[in-house]
Amino acid sequence: MQATAFKSLAAAFALCALAAAPTAYAQDASLSVQEPWVRASVPNQHATGAFMRLTSTAPARLVAVESPAARNVEIHEMAMQDNVMKMRQVAGIDLPAGQAVELKPGGYHVMLIDLVSQINAGQHVPLTLVIEDAQRQQRRITVDAEARPLGAAAKPAAGHAH
Repeated sequence: MQATAFKSLAAAFALCALAAAPTAYAQDASLSVQEPWVRASVPNQHATGAFMRLTSTAPARLVAVESPAARNVEIHEMAMQDNVMKMRQVAGIDLPAGQAVELKPGGYHVMLIDLVSQINAGQHVPLTLVIEDAQRQQRRITVDAEARPLGAAAKPAAGHAH
C-alpha cells in the first residue's frame, strides 16, 4: 500500500512540474519575450522558422534554442553578402540591456530543422531559450509559440499598421 501511495505522489509531482514548465518565462523578470510564433509547415516540409521579440533588463545573449518539435534547432540570420541575401547559422544573438531585439523573417530567426511532424496553423510549439548573462551563467526560459499560417509575416507593432 505504501508503494502505491509513493507512486501516486511521484506522479502528481511530475505532473505539477510539467504543468509549471510552459509558464517559466513569465517568472523570469530579466527577459521579456513578446509575440513568439512559428511558421506553419506543409506535409513533408523539413524545416520552418520561429520568431519573437526579446528584451533583456541586463546585457545577455541568446546562445541556443531547443524544441521537441524538431530534431535540430539553430539560430540564424539573413544578411546581404555580395549583393545576395544569404542565410547563415550564428553562435548567438546579443541582447543589449533595455533594447528590443527582433527575431523576424528576413533577419535574425530560429530555424526548426528536421521537424518531428507537420506544424499546423493554430498549433502551439514549445521553445526553450537558452540565455547567457554577462557572467556566462545560463538559464532556460520556455515559451509557447503559436503556429501562424504559411504565408504569415510578423504582426506590425502597435501604431505601425498601414
